[in-house]
Amino acid sequence: MSQTIISKNWLITGVSSGIGRSLAEAALAEGQVVVGTVLKREDIGEFERLSPGRARAVTLDVTKPESVTSGVEAAAKAFAGRIDVLVNNAGWGLVGAVEETSLKEAHDLFEVNFFGQFNVTRAVLPIMRTQGSGHILSSSATAGFTGFAGFGLYSAAKAAVDVMNEALAQEVAPFGIKVTVLTLGSFRTNFASSSLKHTATIITEYAETAAGRFRGYIGGLSGKQPNDPARAAQAILNAVAAENPPLHLALGGDALGVMRKKIASLQQDMAAWEATSTSVAFPQPKAQVD
Repeated sequence: MSQTIISKNWLITGVSSGIGRSLAEAALAEGQVVVGTVLKREDIGEFERLSPGRARAVTLDVTKPESVTSGVEAAAKAFAGRIDVLVNNAGWGLVGAVEETSLKEAHDLFEVNFFGQFNVTRAVLPIMRTQGSGHILSSSATAGFTGFAGFGLYSAAKAAVDVMNEALAQEVAPFGIKVTVLTLGSFRTNFASSSLKHTATIITEYAETAAGRFRGYIGGLSGKQPNDPARAAQAILNAVAAENPPLHLALGGDALGVMRKKIASLQQDMAAWEATSTSVAFPQPKAQVD
């Protein structure tokens, strides 16, 4: 028996390319209504031609609170005040060892990848609370589940996304709002090419370390990633349609592998150091003997 598709109003940030674009196209193909955010006004018409009447675009820069406010207001107006699904997708990566990363580079990275999601989520939450329902999906990455040498600040930004959304899920559950963190593996998008930045400083001592080798690895990854954005889009649609969607959804066998490896390592450390972990409690008073 075929599944009944319930039309929802979607707000997706960053629909010009990558998974955001694939997801918008898949949602529209299902009969959903989508407002996608773009950075340039000249991109509005191209997106809206995907499905006239059901595809709308607004300019929105996630790093600028006033742009987020006006963009979300425009999206809500296009939806007659209702937003059912928010997908925080916009972001980019930064390659470089922690020591190689300047304070400004770190700030810029967090502005997009963490504070950008924070800004959009806060702007949408009053709408979802009022309507008593909604689903927030936030793009993270395997690098946010475990730190990667040479990708430390990006890992930190995505880890912040993970933990913020874990807390958010508990906070908004009473209002009928669901939260899902998308732990993305390596997808064949422009993330490893035009959407990737490198630290201005390169310290030669790191060249033969894991951090230095990561530069070469990710530089040769473009076009060879194992995962398909179109298939990711369908997986996300399935999660949104589920009665009990997951808090964490790994997308890609590589993502599952990274997560399982970290969990196993944590369990090993916890078991090996359990006695030390529990040794820090105040001693329990001895029972009185009559």
